[in-house]
Amino acid sequence: EVQLVESGGGLVQPGGSLRLSCAASGYTYNPLCMGWFRQAQAPRNEREVVAIIYTAGGSTDYADSVEGRFTISQDNAKNTVYLQMSSLKPEDTAMYYCAARFRPGDYCTTAKGMDYWAKGTLVTISS
Repeated sequence: EVQLVESGGGLVQPGGSLRLSCAASGYTYNPLCMGWFRQAQAPRNEREVVAIIYTAGGSTDYADSVEGRFTISQDNAKNTVYLQMSSLKPEDTAMYYCAARFRPGDYCTTAKGMDYWAKGTLVTISS
């Protein structure tokens, strides 16, 4: 069974930085893509894509709201994906989820397109 385990998260002041990690295990072939999604508290409770990385070539895709501030990367030797977050803003506050898609077809930028999810880690940006 595929497992995704996150680490990182916590409370950071505006303008600060934070790194999330997601270690993957339990699979025999690499996922098509892995990524980070976030879900803010209600009323904006839709799970939105933050960043995606395609494992085969390492190409990436970012939400407009984090472009230039966040960086997604992967360490294939460790089966781990990272999200480096910088210049954090209060509106970045949310539960962050790591996810993976194994099925063919590029549906990596939608929550419904992902096959496996980590439990989530809370990121709070506040002074």
